[in-house]
Amino acid sequence: MMQRKLALLSFCVICLAGALSGCGGVSGSTSHSGSWSIALQQSGSFAPSQTGQYAIIVTNGSSAATSGTITVTDSFSPAGVFTANSTFGSGWTCTLSPVSCTTSNSIAAGANSTITVNVNVAASASGTVTDQATVSGGGPASATQPIQTQIGVGGGGKIQHVVIIFQENRTTDNLFQGLCIAPLGNPNSCGTGPGLYNIQNYGYVGGTKVALTPVAQGLITCNKQGENCYDLGHGHNGFLNDCDWNGTECAMDGWNPNQCDPGADCPANPQLQYVPGSADQLYIQLAQTYAFGDNMFQTNQGPSFVAHQYIFGGTSAVCLPGATDCPPGTTSTDYLSGNPTNNDRADGTPGVGCLAPPDSNVKYIDTSQPFPNGNEFELGGSECMDRPTLADLLNNANPLLTWRYYATTDGDIWTAPDAIQEICTPTTGPEDQLACNGSQWNNNVVLEGSGAQILTDIQGGNLANVTWVVPDGPNSDHAGNSIDNGPSWVDNIVNAIGQSPFWSSTAIIVAWDDWGGWFDHVAPPIRNNPDSYPNSYEYGYRVPIIVISPYGKPNYVSHQQNDFGSVLLFIEEQFLPPNTYINGGGYADSYALGDLSDFFDFTQGASKFQPLKPDVGPEVFINSKAKPTPPDND
Repeated sequence: MMQRKLALLSFCVICLAGALSGCGGVSGSTSHSGSWSIALQQSGSFAPSQTGQYAIIVTNGSSAATSGTITVTDSFSPAGVFTANSTFGSGWTCTLSPVSCTTSNSIAAGANSTITVNVNVAASASGTVTDQATVSGGGPASATQPIQTQIGVGGGGKIQHVVIIFQENRTTDNLFQGLCIAPLGNPNSCGTGPGLYNIQNYGYVGGTKVALTPVAQGLITCNKQGENCYDLGHGHNGFLNDCDWNGTECAMDGWNPNQCDPGADCPANPQLQYVPGSADQLYIQLAQTYAFGDNMFQTNQGPSFVAHQYIFGGTSAVCLPGATDCPPGTTSTDYLSGNPTNNDRADGTPGVGCLAPPDSNVKYIDTSQPFPNGNEFELGGSECMDRPTLADLLNNANPLLTWRYYATTDGDIWTAPDAIQEICTPTTGPEDQLACNGSQWNNNVVLEGSGAQILTDIQGGNLANVTWVVPDGPNSDHAGNSIDNGPSWVDNIVNAIGQSPFWSSTAIIVAWDDWGGWFDHVAPPIRNNPDSYPNSYEYGYRVPIIVISPYGKPNYVSHQQNDFGSVLLFIEEQFLPPNTYINGGGYADSYALGDLSDFFDFTQGASKFQPLKPDVGPEVFINSKAKPTPPDND
């Protein structure tokens, strides 16, 4: 009897222990090893009396799927500056005051979920606000993440002219290593902390660490005789190769030497090269004198034609949402993604957009499909787009705002207005030799060939409220050219403005249109979550940006996330009523990563301009009689 009692007691103890650990048919809790992580992204203006948006991305970093209730809270400090007005998250139930969201949906190990929080900004807002999000429950250990937001201070009418100088095909790591290398720079100036340039001198090809090496001829990728020039592939599929998506982000280790033309004289690991400071000293000096951004991203994931559509209109969509005249087989989620091919006109010059000859081909991509998406299609029908651009907002402003677009020739992929029906209005005539002839084109688009009308216009007291400047090929910084005067080209434009009455009311934005196939180490913030503005063709790699203005922060490194939409948003904030966006919203200006506000201090007085010393003077550009050449064909 005693043995049976002891046996029964032992059985009960074992079952009790089993119940705690999942035994005898009793289900126990799943063991989690790991914790939550949070990434915070911000977009919108965050300017006084305007709005901004946060994306709170929570990732299950544990080894098992979640179970039970998950809670995300969000708070703003100091209180009263931001007020949440709406939230959205698939499967989440949220309250606004305070911001708190819960879900019982299971999130798999390694998976994430996004909540967007839209905020109103108080009219008296200034300085910075800290947004802090916390996630807890569901099994993984809790996590908290803060982010500081700079209030988007408008210029208060101080900015009356914005000049966008749009150069070609460089990344931050490729073009600005000179900031980290003597004699112009210092290794201690580079890193990831405040006031440091986030520039890295090595990368990875697969799992192999590779040190970046200098391009032998600096900005020129040719031999000393100007021959055997090479360029790097940078179409959308080249972007995907470089990215090497690991399911969560770009691993940034797919830099494939096969993307250099085998017929050219390509060095080893051609993508992992940099421009030595001796070759772009003028750019290094601009970055050290004015405000330099190391967190600027190309909005699209492809080449120049599309990039110029974005910097002009915030999109490359083939048609408007709900439109009945989309090209055959397309919808408004289809975006142009490549450069036109087979597009020579009768006179041998290229034709794109509204000037494309009948046999021209251009690729597009369905942006509603998840990233990575390499499925590009040939657009059937007209390449002449019927959609608004920033020019529409400027034309319709009260009072009227002026704009100019300076380019080399018509028909180029860099001459963005020639792809817009309303602006170009192609003439009737041979289909393989159309020309733009709309009133907007004739009044606002300046074809300066290989010359420099932008310089003579400024000297003559003529500068529009908003100006885009696209260089001639030899002044573009594009790989594959046997000459490059890009730094002097930029310096001469800056000098012309700085030495004119326009200086005290101008912001000059120097940016590069795409990565050009060159290495960069910072993974782009892919917009790949259907909960928040899905567009898997956005964003691309880092490109450099320098902001030059009497109200810009001197010798400053901005880590604010920005993109091409940020440039458009900055212009809108200077000239237009709050929340005025292209097409009413839905394009890159309305959800921009930032608004360039961190580059400026409008509380300071206008700084005095100090003339630059370019290697080549303005007369070389103004008097050039060379045959105009586009910056590139890709």
